[in-house]
Amino acid sequence: HVQLVESGGGSVQAGGSLRLTCTASGYIYASYRLGWFRQAPGKEREGVAVIDSNLGTSYKESEEGRVTISKDNAENTFYLQMDNLKPDDTATYYCAANAPSLMTASQCLETGGSDFAHWGQGTQVTV
Repeated sequence: HVQLVESGGGSVQAGGSLRLTCTASGYIYASYRLGWFRQAPGKEREGVAVIDSNLGTSYKESEEGRVTISKDNAENTFYLQMDNLKPDDTATYYCAANAPSLMTASQCLETGGSDFAHWGQGTQVTV
């Protein structure tokens, strides 16, 4: 059974940086797609970044250049580095993991991770 726990959220001034960490208990297979998603009050969940087993990455267009997703298979951990944060980035951020599916990475982002099976509890980011 996979459990995901986010950490690293907090309050930061506009222009600042945060690094979110997602730690998995239970085995995350190297073949899994990993992702970061966020949900602001009154809005639908949206995709921020995903990383595939081949280390290919995809980003929400508005975030590209400001966020970087990475993973450490040996530590069963993955990360979201966020720079030049803006007030619009304020949201609860969730990490998620999923076995390979028919959805492309872009589709995963567009659907807010609708096919992801494993989710963390979320961490608040306030800018």
